[in-house]
Amino acid sequence: MTFDIIFMSLFQNALKQLEAAAEILNLDKADVIALSLPQKVVEINISLLRDDGKIEHYTGFRVQHNDARGPFKGGLRFHPDVNLDEIKALAFWMSIKTAVVDIPFGGAKGGIIIDPSALSESELQRLSRAFIGGIKEFIGSQKDVPAPDVNTTQQIMAWMVDEYCKLTGQNDLGVITGKPLVYGGSKGREPATGQGGFYVLEELAKKMNLIPAHTSIIIQGFGNVGGHFALLAREGGYKIVGFSDSSGAIYSQDGFDPSQVMEFKKQGKTISQYSQGDKISNEELLIKRCDILVPAALEDVITAENADQIKAKVILELANGPTTTEADKILRQKNITVVPDVLANAGGVTVSYFEWVQNQTGFYWDEKTVLERLHPIMVNSFEAVWQMSKEKNIDLRQAAFAIAVKRIAEAMEARGLTQ
Repeated sequence: MTFDIIFMSLFQNALKQLEAAAEILNLDKADVIALSLPQKVVEINISLLRDDGKIEHYTGFRVQHNDARGPFKGGLRFHPDVNLDEIKALAFWMSIKTAVVDIPFGGAKGGIIIDPSALSESELQRLSRAFIGGIKEFIGSQKDVPAPDVNTTQQIMAWMVDEYCKLTGQNDLGVITGKPLVYGGSKGREPATGQGGFYVLEELAKKMNLIPAHTSIIIQGFGNVGGHFALLAREGGYKIVGFSDSSGAIYSQDGFDPSQVMEFKKQGKTISQYSQGDKISNEELLIKRCDILVPAALEDVITAENADQIKAKVILELANGPTTTEADKILRQKNITVVPDVLANAGGVTVSYFEWVQNQTGFYWDEKTVLERLHPIMVNSFEAVWQMSKEKNIDLRQAAFAIAVKRIAEAMEARGLTQ
């Protein structure tokens, strides 16, 4: 099965993954076509009044991929490299991710082409509110539920919810997740992605007979997700031998104490300034020797150019889309086990779902309850993907996509959307 339209790289990768899943499932052509394109693409012009009185214009996007299984769901990113191709791919992957962990959402993504570090706090607030003003008719707790992503925060989500409620006259806290605790947020949301990734690691270790004390881990990207995962992995007995942030990386076969590295980062310092370990680049870190490589930063870091040099036995994807389709093929030939992002980092969207549920009911849970409810979802999802992989003799990414695409296709067919 091939597509005649030529897409840019990231979305093309997504469509290739859909192709592979469709072939495994022998999926009806109508379902493939329905899943290959988003249901709605919203592009808006945002006028921002700067503090100096000048007005500047920025482009914002909201892509709604599929809502057959429930409201659209996906993050909002503020970054100068945001583009429509990227947002379309990420929206597709969100549809897959919510289906992999079987929560009642579809997939969406959004963003603004901007460097938020160049804005004052008041400018950032005006930008956030203006963006919501432009997409308000397309979102809602039963329609499309955004969340934080790259360079967006709980505070930004709070401004957006407040603006939405003012514009619509509805006190609809469930319209956006990832909010501050004082404004409808959920306990356990901050560590959720790293926690979910660790639950998956524990299950993988059982399947592959990995002994934590004899298993080394490199974490590429030491932000919120990578940091929480590192703390849990160290507590579980694993040796963390490498870290990185945007400034560079450190590596030591003797291992690091991630809590000390985290405290160092909290002082406003960077990984490249840390006194211990060898100072190397992010690119060099990816090909250092370890048992488990954890990309936890941005997409497309494992490519056809470096995949053959990777020495890890396992890649656990906590970032979104860190591995290209071409790299996947190389890793498969090298018998490197890749736990895909749509499974490994789904703890975040799962706890976002919990936040949404709590907003709908007005009944809020403590952190222990949140993480206890996250655990079986991650474990059961991993087990389903692992079993599909063994039954079909396919890799874990292909298995995850096959499970997700089947669930979405069944929902579309049940609703009569592809008949």
